[in-house]
Parts: sequence; structure tokens; C-alpha cells
Amino acid sequence: MNLTNAVALVTGANRGLGRHFAQELLARGAAKVYATARRPEAVELPGVEVIGLDVTDPARVSRAAEIATDVTLLVNNAGNSSFANLVDGDEAEIRGQLDVFFWGPLRLVRAFAPILRANGGGGIININSAMSWVSGDRANAYHVAKAAQWAMTNAVRHELAGQGTHVAGAYFGMTDTGHQDFWNGPLNDAAEIARRTLDAFEKGQAEIIPDELGAGAKAMLAETPRAYPTPE
Repeated sequence: MNLTNAVALVTGANRGLGRHFAQELLARGAAKVYATARRPEAVELPGVEVIGLDVTDPARVSRAAEIATDVTLLVNNAGNSSFANLVDGDEAEIRGQLDVFFWGPLRLVRAFAPILRANGGGGIININSAMSWVSGDRANAYHVAKAAQWAMTNAVRHELAGQGTHVAGAYFGMTDTGHQDFWNGPLNDAAEIARRTLDAFEKGQAEIIPDELGAGAKAMLAETPRAYPTPE
């Protein structure tokens, strides 16, 4: 899909990766970029059209679809992070992660699929994570939600193929979005991840893995599950 003259809607575009996606789409010649955020006043990017949107609120999703009837590209980027595990974590936090990363993007897909069909097919990019494929202590609610988003992305790709909508998922490791104070390891550059992801999408890739960590996580799916110490 050529992004020149595309009309894109980017969720979570007030900062970090979402802001970089919106900015990069404008640089590639998008005709219009709808930049959405729960707090629309927080969007400070020249050239975009701002819509208030909380992906966990069905009414606000419906309202966004009523406004942005010319969309040809949906970028599901909005998210948050919980440090909840599954066995002893707060159930509300676990449900919250699924609401943001599975139900939220699915709400947007369901709302905008008819719009994309009416506008010639277009495309969807779900911004996912290497954590779709690996678990980790204090990140397991996040892992499960991202794994659900991975499965959803693959499923709707098949469901929307008949209307000519190209559905892609992007999977990568820790990226500098401005709230990784807890992380001591290397961080991807958010602008570079946005560029690589859009480059791959324009080439028609369905599963976009723009960094080594994402590639390594995907490769682990073919390995024997890790062995853990047996309780004494």
C-alpha cells in the first residue's frame, strides 16, 4: 500500500511511538492524519487533525468512526503497561491489559472495517510487541494481552482479505517512548521503528519485525519451552 495521499488514523498519537508514526506519515505525503489521544489537548503535532479517543470506551470509538469516514489506514498504537503477573496479580490490571491491547484494537478494527472497504480496502497496522511471543516476570499480563493481539491480527487479516484490506502486525523490543525509567537495557529509537515499520508495510509485509529482539523472540517459538527449576 502506497502511503502517499493516504488518510490515516493513529491511536495514542500524543507522544512516543504514536507521535512518530503520525509525523512519519505526514512526511511520506499522507493527505490527512487523524491523531487521537484520550486527552486531545496533549497532541502537539502540526499538520494533524486531532480526535479525542479512549480505545476502551466503545462510545468514543464509534464517535471517532463517525468523524473519520475518509480513513484508508488505521494504526492501532495506543497502549499502556502493567507490571502484573497472572497468579498473584490484580485481576483488574490483567483485564485492563486485555481491554487496551485486545478489545481496544478490535473495537477500532470493527468500527473502521466498513470505512476501509468503502474507501477501496486500505490497511491496518497493529503495533504489537516481541512480548507477544515471550513471557517474563512482572510482565505476564502484558504478555498475554499482546499474544491475544497477535492472534487477533492474524485472524482479522483473513477476515478482511476479501475486501482488499491489508492487515499487518509490527513486533519489536523495548523502544524509547519516554516512559521506560524502569529499564536499564538498550532502547530502540522510536522514529527509526516507525520508519522501518511503514517501509515494510508499503512493501506488503504482513508480519513486520524491525529489530533483532523481535526476530529473536519469534525464533523462540520453534524452540523447546524453557525448563524451570523443580520445587524442592
